[in-house]
Amino acid sequence: MAAQIIDGEAVAAQVTAKLKTDVEQLRSKGVQPKLAALIATDNKGARIYASNQAKTCEAIGIQYELRELPPTSTESDCLAAVGELNADDSVSGIIIQMPLPDGVDARKLQKAISPAKDAEGMTAANQGGVVYAPQPFMRKPAEGERGYADWLQQSLGWPLPAPAPCTPTGAMMLIRSLNIDLYGKEAVVVGHSEIVGKPMGILLVAHFCTTTWCHIATKNLAEHTRRADILCVGVGKAGLIRGDMIKPGAVVIDIGINRVNKVGPDGQPVLSPKTGKPVKQTVGDVDFASAREVAGYITPVPGGVGPMTVAMLLRNTVEAAKAQAK
Repeated sequence: MAAQIIDGEAVAAQVTAKLKTDVEQLRSKGVQPKLAALIATDNKGARIYASNQAKTCEAIGIQYELRELPPTSTESDCLAAVGELNADDSVSGIIIQMPLPDGVDARKLQKAISPAKDAEGMTAANQGGVVYAPQPFMRKPAEGERGYADWLQQSLGWPLPAPAPCTPTGAMMLIRSLNIDLYGKEAVVVGHSEIVGKPMGILLVAHFCTTTWCHIATKNLAEHTRRADILCVGVGKAGLIRGDMIKPGAVVIDIGINRVNKVGPDGQPVLSPKTGKPVKQTVGDVDFASAREVAGYITPVPGGVGPMTVAMLLRNTVEAAKAQAK
């Protein structure tokens, strides 16, 4: 039987509906959440992304400001702009739009953001907040034992840290949306980046999964992935994980985003009738067709983790506004 598709769009809609209510309550108390985006590029993709952010914010009542700098801006110019946004009491959250001008260190710019306004959850303080997030778990009752249902509801309902890295918290929320008992499950994370893999593994450990990180130095990757009840993959390599590398019935969370040539039934790239160039398509790190025949649950790409990343960006902004209001 083919795996059940985990609908990221649907779960993200639930999150944003709750955020809309939160924003209405904040505004009734005179608090207006606001997300400010710093952009210093003419890159078309970045502009489209910023436009989509503005529309999403507007839909739930968050104000959106696009702070524009010329593409010729220096690192000092960008740092000064971040400093101004840090000092602006009307700004709840700050995000840096990529790409940045040549010579501007993205990490240095990210570190300059006040942790209280870090909408992407990437500062050292907010990364550390993932490690120190409270885990209000009591002893796990046996399944069917009195209190088991309450324990499961509690274990799947403790507040995820915020601000925190958007993609892993969004992926964790997708896993929790399945309402399955995570206690003691074998989890494998393929990828160990600071923005996805490392915090993803920590969040799984917080749910008492027994967690393994795999990376470029891992030998016999399939031996690890075949053991996983929950498999999270985010390395940026299309087709890295095939169906024969997955444990039957596993939860597969594909965090990868890759642009590859679309291939026709003959195995050759599909060409655009207008340009004659190969048609591109977006895929993840998991070979979806073969993985779906083995997994129990799987996220599609696009439509899986991506919408949740945006939802978590908004959640970070709203949670930051709540904290600042206090």
